[in-house]
Amino acid sequence: MNKDIFEGNWKQLKGRIKVQWGRLTDDDMDVIEGRRDILAGKIQERYGLSKDEARRQLDDWEKSL
Repeated sequence: MNKDIFEGNWKQLKGRIKVQWGRLTDDDMDVIEGRRDILAGKIQERYGLSKDEARRQLDDWEKSL
């Protein structure tokens, strides 16, 4: 999913993201605002993952959509 599609579908994706990564808060979602790189960073932060692992999880999740 390219950056424009991700940002354009942010409202629809927010709910799915919260189902997948339940530790993300509403405040996190407000900060992320559809920016994939920030989302990966928040996943990394909340779950204690490496940057590569957070990006891999996000890539896998996007492929499953």
